Amino acid sequence: MTLADPPTERLSVRLRTGTRPDHDAAQGSGFLDRLAAGSLPRAAYADLATQHFAIYETLEQAAGAMAGDPVAGRFVFPELTRLPALAADLDYLNAGTTEPLPATEEYRRRLREVAFTQPWGFVAHHYTRYLGDLSGGQYLGPAIAKAYGLDGAGHQFFVFDGVKPPAFRTRYRELLDEASFSPEDETLFLAEVTEAYRLNIAVLAELKERWS
Repeated sequence: MTLADPPTERLSVRLRTGTRPDHDAAQGSGFLDRLAAGSLPRAAYADLATQHFAIYETLEQAAGAMAGDPVAGRFVFPELTRLPALAADLDYLNAGTTEPLPATEEYRRRLREVAFTQPWGFVAHHYTRYLGDLSGGQYLGPAIAKAYGLDGAGHQFFVFDGVKPPAFRTRYRELLDEASFSPEDETLFLAEVTEAYRLNIAVLAELKERWS
């Protein structure tokens, strides 16, 4: 099945099936594996946190803009907010004034285009980022903490206090299945998830090139 197939299954099932190659490509970038193995300097991890800060700053501004929307507002969860944790991580890591990468700026431009006014755009990017954080991120975070000797401080981005990831992921997928997207908006949503993966992969590729 691909994202273009007729909607004969629940949206959450079609989404997971159709984006599996994108997910695998993001996981196979190499940069995250090297961080988890501790084979890059700590500054490379700080660089990732810098890119995350820029992305989540824009995405969480979009959450504020979309909180009152009848569709997108159901996906605004204050307990998922990452910006304070990222600020604390960067302060601890003494990240300095590293600028966002060109791929990160492209990512932010796309968020401004679709996530502030289009429910399908906001949910697509919200899903891609936060469900990833609550899935693979729950393995990546402890690995990075161990590799770089971070005992609590420095990797708060990966810690979701009060959130039980498996239960939350289940509930999130139920919300996707309940979302009242029109057929046209559902198609746009599915396409935008693929675009969100592409943007994320581009950021990881630039990080890999910088730290190769």
